[in-house]
Amino acid sequence: MAEGSIYEIHDPRFRQLIVPSAGLDELYSGCRWAEGPVWFNDAKQLLWSDIPNERILRWTPEGGVSVYRQPSNFANGLTRDRQGQLVACEHGTRSVTRTEPDGSITVLSDGFEGARHNSPNDVVVKSDGTVWFTDPTYGILSDYEGYRADPEQPTRNVYRLDPATGEITAVVTDFAQPNGLVFSQDETVLYVADSGASHDDSLPRHIRAFDVKDGKRLANGRVFCVIDNGIPDGIRTDTNGNLWSSAADGVHCFDSTGELIGKILVPQTVANLTFGGPKRNRLFIAATRSLYSVYVTATGVQVP
Repeated sequence: MAEGSIYEIHDPRFRQLIVPSAGLDELYSGCRWAEGPVWFNDAKQLLWSDIPNERILRWTPEGGVSVYRQPSNFANGLTRDRQGQLVACEHGTRSVTRTEPDGSITVLSDGFEGARHNSPNDVVVKSDGTVWFTDPTYGILSDYEGYRADPEQPTRNVYRLDPATGEITAVVTDFAQPNGLVFSQDETVLYVADSGASHDDSLPRHIRAFDVKDGKRLANGRVFCVIDNGIPDGIRTDTNGNLWSSAADGVHCFDSTGELIGKILVPQTVANLTFGGPKRNRLFIAATRSLYSVYVTATGVQVP
């Protein structure tokens, strides 16, 4: 790594994914805990969460930063469904919601088997329209990112929800703290971060991979990679099969076998990231108090 470089090369393949001359741009620095970025290409805007300040912020290339929604019910992970609508994980309501075209908000799920969710954290939407989300306890641990409460679920699960029928299934139930999740480009693999080490060093700081069976079930769960600095939180994949993860020292990039091939170093702890821009080659990074971006040569897997 050259002195002053933001890139840490662990494998020559990583050089093909970055623009060595591209710098890290700080787009905003007024957050308390930045999270959940999602890019809207049709609107040329990025939305992301500032959880403790209970707001969703908007960034546009022309207009800079403005408030998209406040209060946000302590919204965390954000994504879009296949109709382009915003889907959000809300700590405050312990639910997953969808923003309709008229601006109204529909609750997609707020509980399982007669008990409330813990605090939905991150969410992805599969090509069949099903909504997959994680449910750790971060939003009920204190009043800082939600409302302190005792868990009602006996386990901290990953769920599959079919909004068309309302059917919800716990597809994995053995996580310490399930966090970010993302599908491979062909949707045959679901990656899920376990950030249990955030509050207990003896718990996992790894990302697991699962084979997706019949579009509904997960099988063959295995550890895909371990984060060597901090914990994994938000994760994304690119069209070459690489996985990009948040970490304490920046963004870590792993190849399809789980080998660390490089890092983008960021001066604040990274919580989440997403690919955006018209060509999906701009990496937006939510890191503690700030929103950063850096151009790469990788192309993110993003629909729509």
